[in-house]
Amino acid sequence: MSTTQPADLLRIGPHTFRSRLMTGTGKYRNADEMNAALEASGCEIVTVALRRIDLDAPMRSILDEIDWKKYHILPNTAGARTANEAIRTARLARAMELSDLIKVEVIPDPKYLLPDPIGTFEACKVLVAEGFVVLPYINADPVLALKLQEIGCATVMPLGSWLGSGQGVKTADAIRVIVEQATVPVVVDAGLGAPSDACLSMELGADACLINTAIARAQNPALMAEAMKLGVEAGRKAFLSGRMPVLPYASASSPSEGVVRS
Repeated sequence: MSTTQPADLLRIGPHTFRSRLMTGTGKYRNADEMNAALEASGCEIVTVALRRIDLDAPMRSILDEIDWKKYHILPNTAGARTANEAIRTARLARAMELSDLIKVEVIPDPKYLLPDPIGTFEACKVLVAEGFVVLPYINADPVLALKLQEIGCATVMPLGSWLGSGQGVKTADAIRVIVEQATVPVVVDAGLGAPSDACLSMELGADACLINTAIARAQNPALMAEAMKLGVEAGRKAFLSGRMPVLPYASASSPSEGVVRS
């Protein structure tokens, strides 16, 4: 019997979700494969890059392949190299009535795809003031995470490792600090490659994971999506349960008192 408490919900701005796994829509081989993975993941939030939408033929885009009744669309500013580009993309998403949520990505470097902390902060400050529910993608920088939540961002989204690399959680120590200081949900985003990575992220105290490439590039995306769902759920339950302390010595599971000795 499940021990998950009904009140253990993910709250982002005015929205409430049961699933703590967010997924993306990029890199899939076809729409059928994508939708099978979305279904298997149990996700409620699906992120979509506006640069993938053909504005000259808006009636035929990635948005037409997603069931809007099942999922909450999270538009993102992927492709923005400056704060101004990210702001314009967010305003476009609002004009298209996609969502009040916006995932802010400002990535000027095409080789390492590292988010620009200054550009991200500048974009978020403007968008928060304009009433967006802002979810910024950042390096695992505790100082930046603190400043972003102070200006009103709805989450902070530190990377686990290089975007799309599948290297797993290389930033665990920094994520622990971000979680410790957080007054908003912490979503580990980027670099997760296996369900064990998702589980570890949640064990560290993260509130959710956003996973795209590890699912989309799996040989069986739907099966991997289900595995990621279970990894997130296991990690969340482990965090809530309060794991035993790590000891520097062995500790017998059976009592030593009353042992019959020869």
